[in-house]
Amino acid sequence: FIISTPLSAQQIDAKNLLDEVSKTMTSYENMSIGFSSSLTNEDAGILEGDEPPIKGDIIISGEKYKLNYLRSTFLFNGKNLVIINHDEKEININEGDFDSEDGFIYPSKLFSFYKEGYSYELGELKTIKGKKIQFVDLTPIDSESEIVKVQLGIELNTKHIYQLIQLGANSAKTTLTVTSFKSNEKLTPTAFNLNKQEYLKKNYSID
Repeated sequence: FIISTPLSAQQIDAKNLLDEVSKTMTSYENMSIGFSSSLTNEDAGILEGDEPPIKGDIIISGEKYKLNYLRSTFLFNGKNLVIINHDEKEININEGDFDSEDGFIYPSKLFSFYKEGYSYELGELKTIKGKKIQFVDLTPIDSESEIVKVQLGIELNTKHIYQLIQLGANSAKTTLTVTSFKSNEKLTPTAFNLNKQEYLKKNYSID
């Protein structure tokens, strides 16, 4: 009993903090987030600092999102996911969002993914660029998950997500760090829809 009590209290604290973050970030009508991401994999010889961070940006409104990352644009309007590959000038339209069964965390689930399939506990408390960042360590309950652990860094002052570190079963470590944040901006009604004519004029193929 003596051993399990602090662990139980820690679980409650971790859950309360995650719930606060989810409540805060879903209270915004929309969010515009800039981020950088980096990948390391010591087993494959990819060490920290070998490659420059990859920049991206995303607009989120409820479950809808527009993500620009790795020379592609991902548009999800709540029903269909459009993937625009700018290098190949190809557009794929898929019914529904990404497959949630593959174990990865996608934008529409970013603030709720922890509610099912994870155990969690408080991790390290760090000061990064003058900000108090509390990490929560999340471990998938499914032992065959592609994800071994997720470390979610939360800025205590704002209850915003500052950093997400994903450790994969293949020894890969992906670190996503928020570099800019704006909320409740004015969006057009078609912000998450594909303008087919615009891309057809640029000779994109649509599947």
